[in-house]
Amino acid sequence: MVKMRFFTFIFLLLLVTISGCIVNPTGNIIKTTNEPIHENNIETKVYFCPRDNCQDIIKNTINNAKTSAHCAFFDLDLKDLINTIAKKSKRANVKVVIDKNNYEKQIKGPGIKVANSKQYMHNKFCIIDNNLVLTGSTNPTNNGVNFNNNNLIIIKSKYIVENYNDEFDELWNGIYASGNKVKYNKINSGNIILENYFCPEDNCKQQVIDTIKEAKESIYFMTFSFTDEDIADQILFKNIDIKGIFEARGATASYGQYNRLKDFGLEVKKDKNKKTMHHKVFIIDNKTVITGSMNPTGSGNFRNDENVLIIHNKEIASKFLEEFEILWG
Repeated sequence: MVKMRFFTFIFLLLLVTISGCIVNPTGNIIKTTNEPIHENNIETKVYFCPRDNCQDIIKNTINNAKTSAHCAFFDLDLKDLINTIAKKSKRANVKVVIDKNNYEKQIKGPGIKVANSKQYMHNKFCIIDNNLVLTGSTNPTNNGVNFNNNNLIIIKSKYIVENYNDEFDELWNGIYASGNKVKYNKINSGNIILENYFCPEDNCKQQVIDTIKEAKESIYFMTFSFTDEDIADQILFKNIDIKGIFEARGATASYGQYNRLKDFGLEVKKDKNKKTMHHKVFIIDNKTVITGSMNPTGSGNFRNDENVLIIHNKEIASKFLEEFEILWG
């Protein structure tokens, strides 16, 4: 009996010791934390397509790479960008992962890998020189930068870079829609707090719901596809100022939440872009923004490989609010 209690104590001690840790595929233990980690001088820039020249922003960001450019693209067809990647690969370590559904041999070489997965590799991000991350909703395609409504975010943060490097390594090694939980999920720089998650391993849906729960004044959203009932329910629970823009073609599709939210009296609209309103954005209390590649859908949360950023900063939120007001008008 004493021996059993001893082993029970040791087991519990081990649980406490390794709590806040994860084990990677090699068997190594990686420390994680739920507490915000502090970082000085995080830099964040936001752009909106097509009103900003997103093609040049993406191209110049990659072209300015001195040592490395590692990118994960759901789709890619910009010839100018493809040429930039090809030229840069001669002078730097360039790697690109492209989803198989959109790979048409538009770019070839040892630095190119096709994501052969049953699920979408739906990311749109690049890591440059282990110094900055470019991400958002923008596919580097003609439609993505010139016609569709999208956002681009450039972040200089060593912890965000490390998170995305870990995710890219998984993709490069053929690990899709699974993998380790994010290492640094909250980074605090004083005037800005960044939350970073990858789907499905970090339960991105729950992160979205938890953020919406905190709303006290307003929720504005712009969504390409919105079918998740749980996220819609959390919005419906809120007796605050709520407005939403749905991409017109998918608004009334099967499981789409447009009609449901409208029937409950919420102010929702279909977008007016003849092409595509491609945002995946929630603006909370004019001070917090949820964005990234994940649509609020079952596929976005449970099946596809995705990334999500939750940005707590009034200045950034005001820029997304300006985009919302343009599309709402």
